[in-house]
Amino acid sequence: MNDSGNRLLNGWQLSKMHTFEVAARHESFALAAEELSLSPSAVSHRINLLEEELGITLFTRSHRKVALTHEGRRVYWTLKSSLDALNQEILDIKNQALSGTLTVYSRPSIAQSWLVPKLGDFSRRYPSVALTILTGNERVDMQEKGVDLAIYFDDTPPSHQTHRFLMDEAILPVCSPAYAEHHALVEAPDNLRHCTLLHDRQAWRHDTGTDEWLSWSQHFAVTLPLSSGISFDRSDLALIAAANHAGVAMGRKRLVQKQLERGELIAPFGDKTLKCNQHYYVSTPTGRQWPKIDAFIAWLQEQAR
Repeated sequence: MNDSGNRLLNGWQLSKMHTFEVAARHESFALAAEELSLSPSAVSHRINLLEEELGITLFTRSHRKVALTHEGRRVYWTLKSSLDALNQEILDIKNQALSGTLTVYSRPSIAQSWLVPKLGDFSRRYPSVALTILTGNERVDMQEKGVDLAIYFDDTPPSHQTHRFLMDEAILPVCSPAYAEHHALVEAPDNLRHCTLLHDRQAWRHDTGTDEWLSWSQHFAVTLPLSSGISFDRSDLALIAAANHAGVAMGRKRLVQKQLERGELIAPFGDKTLKCNQHYYVSTPTGRQWPKIDAFIAWLQEQAR
């Protein structure tokens, strides 16, 4: 091997990668030669050249047998994944892209409380689109993670991506009917000072962990308890705790609506609802305007209405 360990792949090596893909798939130079209409020695020569140029041993050789090295297997699976993605992209282009996979990233609370319960409708409309839903609290590197679109809740969409407005939001305190009765909360927000507050520490970017409650209490001039309460990194967990009589959560109206309708939670202070400066929006990598992405965003906006 030469000292080419840091040399990057170029067009010359790409031509040899086809030979490597076939040889790796069969783990046989003889079978690769048969598929490629070459001699086994020609296949072996191409693989030797590729290994020398890359500075990586791709195969171990023994009498009448070859096997992928650990490094060779890594290269093969990366190559296979890239070829699969390229083939799917070509099919999407030919089929106007209303088929294939679509990877969606969302904050966990949005996914559980709003998005996931509605997905059956999208699948019925677009049965050829296979959805993958990923969740997390951080802004994701869409290119690195293979994400086609992301749903966020914030006031400052990232400038390096394309984003579209989805829906606005408002917050209101919610708790179980039993908790409201025990603490005499109905139409009596001053009694909150005797309650346990449930916080979403990841409500939005730069949240201190209590921002939702502080914003609401300042707007309606309500005194909050001095204790810090219980904090979660997802608003849906705060809502589950509230439904199980652990305290009062600050609910996002869009996400808590079903629980209010079912009576699992109540809004003890009626119309004391505060519109958020933050809103839900959809981000996509700049320039990625595929029909299947546009179809999903149009469907999201329809659900939001």
